[in-house]
Amino acid sequence: MYQIVPVAPGEQQHTAGGAGGSPLKKRAHEGRPLVLAGLLGCVLVLAAVVAWCYYSASLRKAQLLKAELLDLNKDGFIIHNQAGALIFRMTFRSGTLDLDSCSKEGSNLSCTRSDSGKLNFFIQTVRPKDTVLCYRVRWEELQSKRLVEHAMTYNESHWYGGAETATQYWPIRMQGEEEPQPFITSDVYLNRNAFGGILERYWLSSNATAIKINDSVPFHLGWSEKDRTLRFQARFQDSPFRPQEGQQALPELSYRVCVGSDVTSIHKYMVRRYFPKPVKVPSPEVFKQPLWSTWALHKTAVTQEKLLRYASDITKYGFTCSHLELDDRYTADYGEFDFDPQKFPNASGMFDKLREDGFQVSLWTHPFINYDSINFGVAVEKGLFVREPSGELPALVRWWNGIGGILDFTNPEAREWYSSHLHMMKTRYDVTSFKFDAGETSYLPRQFSTLVPLSDPSTFTRRYTEMAIPFSERAELRVGYQSQDISCFFRIIDRDSVWGYELGLKSIIPTVLTISILGYQFVLPDMIGGNAYPNRTAVGLDGKNVLPDRELYIRWLELSAFMPAMQFSIPPWAYDNEVVQIAQKFTELHETLVAPRVLELAGEVLDTGDPIIRPLWWIANDDEAAYKIDSQFLIGDDLMVAPVLEPGKQERDIYLPAGRWKSYKGEHFDKGPMYLTDYPVDLDEIAFFTWVH
Repeated sequence: MYQIVPVAPGEQQHTAGGAGGSPLKKRAHEGRPLVLAGLLGCVLVLAAVVAWCYYSASLRKAQLLKAELLDLNKDGFIIHNQAGALIFRMTFRSGTLDLDSCSKEGSNLSCTRSDSGKLNFFIQTVRPKDTVLCYRVRWEELQSKRLVEHAMTYNESHWYGGAETATQYWPIRMQGEEEPQPFITSDVYLNRNAFGGILERYWLSSNATAIKINDSVPFHLGWSEKDRTLRFQARFQDSPFRPQEGQQALPELSYRVCVGSDVTSIHKYMVRRYFPKPVKVPSPEVFKQPLWSTWALHKTAVTQEKLLRYASDITKYGFTCSHLELDDRYTADYGEFDFDPQKFPNASGMFDKLREDGFQVSLWTHPFINYDSINFGVAVEKGLFVREPSGELPALVRWWNGIGGILDFTNPEAREWYSSHLHMMKTRYDVTSFKFDAGETSYLPRQFSTLVPLSDPSTFTRRYTEMAIPFSERAELRVGYQSQDISCFFRIIDRDSVWGYELGLKSIIPTVLTISILGYQFVLPDMIGGNAYPNRTAVGLDGKNVLPDRELYIRWLELSAFMPAMQFSIPPWAYDNEVVQIAQKFTELHETLVAPRVLELAGEVLDTGDPIIRPLWWIANDDEAAYKIDSQFLIGDDLMVAPVLEPGKQERDIYLPAGRWKSYKGEHFDKGPMYLTDYPVDLDEIAFFTWVH
């Protein structure tokens, strides 16, 4: 601001009386610097005011783009925990927000424009309980039809969930760079890079964060090992997903991120809130006594004579049996519902004999009718098949047993036709239940139409699992999508007779833990020793691979004894008397020690959805070591199991979380957490520990 400076009297006199021009001109000349100074002052004041306003607006915008523990910017958002540590980062890969279009109203942050046009974006903060904070996130394109992609960084945290995979790790280990693929159910035995037959759009982190992708999203999943990100993508282009009828093909990516106080409690919240629960516990007999399948032993060469001999041997060698499972192939053609008279000349008499001897029998079934079956023409005439996109012709599909049609389980007539044939078999032969094979979306044609349009192809899997409901006491499924309320056993995909993580012995614990986290608790861990497929079987000491390696078989048997149910096919007596004795010991241990605990936990599943088979971090969620252990597990909170999973080993390292533990040998360990290095475990033993209260 300018100042008025008083002039001294002497100066005034000098100016007035001096020579050199008009006094007025002189005053104007001398006043010019004052005016310039005044103008400069005004500019500086104005600049300061503008800067202050801009700073205030920035502060307001910064406040505007914050929610509770969440910061939003144009490229993504981050979430902190109560202590201020960064626990979650999501990056917007397909576009950036125009922050000038954003506003905040109560607990809602919303924006209306991105760099590519109009959109509907919001983050809504919800606190459903004191210890849980959730964010509902939605990015919906209103102009662009291409895609929406967000990338979740997993930083130093460990993630679990998603899908059954052929090579299964716990925690998830993303390898290489994978462009987003449709997140739909697939047969990972045949396509080992796909997502498996049991999957859910749910992931859980050791940072006590969880994410659930909404059902409405045309969801594709990719990842980057280099960037340590999971890529969540929504798109309809080049995708099997379809918009809902009457809606435009504008992609929308929406999900919920929830933060809790620890990983166990946030998982419990998510399961109770978002997953359906079974309505009843399947047959206790299947939890107690092993089921015996013909598949790995006889494959498709099974006959009436072989089945009766198998049953006779089970009794002869002193084993119990919840039921016999007659697998592929007992029909003349695929898609028929009666016995091949060449292979089973007296099916009724066979069932009578088995019933007399105390055996119940379940039968293999599937959703296919091959073109050479007498039922193919019937299904075409009745319109029971999934069709070509035009809807006029049945679509032919290739599966592992040939070419045929696949029943359209969105069609009530197809459901009724299939179900009535199963009921007919059950009534005619007093069959106890069915093994429902296949059901993966990957067996649908690339382009197809169903009676009820499927916006999400995996809904087909859900519809197929519903066919098991009338038989759920002893039914077996190998697929699941939003199917946690189908109260039957879910079998993990066929295992190879090998030791490793790719469908081998080491993959069983990570796979069972993964599908347990996804809400599937009544788990069948597949056949002891694997399926003995040619070229996918570890060579034994004799250099042959007709049977699974003897040591592998024994270690597999020991692990299976501590799973919810045991499933034999290749029998112990195929080896020698020692293997028979070990098998008798562990089937008895399963029935007396494991099954009562499992059945107690199974009853709790109906209310809670909590796993029966639990990771170590379930009881040690502040323990970094517990997050990474994939070769030990808990049954409930107080029985910990540590099988030997390496060939040639009769010892292993065992991690004991904090607490007092008692070993199966009677030793006490009170100073956990601790590692027991090279803990001795003989070939006929499995290490297990009970928590001492």
